[in-house]
Amino acid sequence: MNFVDEATIRVVAGKGGNGALSFLREKNRPRGGPDGGDGGNGGSIYLKADSGLNTLADFRYTRLFRARSGESGAGRERAGRFGDDLYIRVPLGTMVFDDENGELIGDVVDCDAPLLVARGGARGLGNARFKSSTNQAPRRTTPGRAGDERLLRLELKVLADVGLLGKPNAGKSTLLSVISSARPKVADYPFTTLHPQLGVVDVGESAGFVVADIPGLIAGAARGAGLGIDFLKHLSRTRILLHLVDVAPLDESDPVASIREIEAELAEFDHELASRERWLVLNKCDLLDPESVAVKRDELVGRLQWSGRVHAISAATAGGCRSLVGALMQRLDELAADSGNPCRDPDQTEASHG
Repeated sequence: MNFVDEATIRVVAGKGGNGALSFLREKNRPRGGPDGGDGGNGGSIYLKADSGLNTLADFRYTRLFRARSGESGAGRERAGRFGDDLYIRVPLGTMVFDDENGELIGDVVDCDAPLLVARGGARGLGNARFKSSTNQAPRRTTPGRAGDERLLRLELKVLADVGLLGKPNAGKSTLLSVISSARPKVADYPFTTLHPQLGVVDVGESAGFVVADIPGLIAGAARGAGLGIDFLKHLSRTRILLHLVDVAPLDESDPVASIREIEAELAEFDHELASRERWLVLNKCDLLDPESVAVKRDELVGRLQWSGRVHAISAATAGGCRSLVGALMQRLDELAADSGNPCRDPDQTEASHG
């Protein structure tokens, strides 16, 4: 299935049922009176997170959603049935905008908290409601009100704790496949990752985190070049960025220049994202001897004046990956403790990446 991270849908909440105009007529109650019942409220529309979904692809074909209207009231003060609420399943991380004015309606990030996007119409009142000491036979009723109708723009931003960043063929997909159960496409040509990939990293009993891999970035990505611009937004929810660098590029390009290039793209796209905690991960270290890796590491740290964390790994051989995962888990726990929000349970998100 192709990855789809934006969609536009129209939602129409149910109309409220009309109030009834009725008078009681029974043989033994000649002075009966008004007994018209109220209508039922129209059904509302909610968006509900489903951890089993990871794209908005279903909305390419179904774009109109209607909730049921309430039924009209009846005699004997019988109220009309309420219209059933409609729940539309969307992936975790879906942002909902009013497409007509651009207003952010809400963010669907909790499976237990559906987001109300269209309220059902209020019920009409039957004539029994209007009986009074001065009006014993009212003929007044009120109609049910129309429900909300809105054009919504859905935008998916994947939920992940760690984001992988790097040039094409830096080894991000390979790393994801080694540390998680995800099986992204891996090959020796650029842009093997064509849409975001999620993987759950299991770090022992009831501990773990989610990693997101996005397409590799090239110069001009923040202005639309390559594939990265469409997916940079998926890094906005992450807590830590892993910046993967090929320490032994076949084209003998300068790793420092590659790092600076991506830093510039991040800053142009979003200054807040550019200031996110970022670790430097030197990949493909199996292609060099340990002494050369140490020299390369010191050289990069010096030239970049890097003050953050640095890890040397080989995704191809899994060398250094366990140490990296352990350090990430420890740091995520620290960040969660500082913010007062625990890391998400990977069991709740595992189904979201197929």
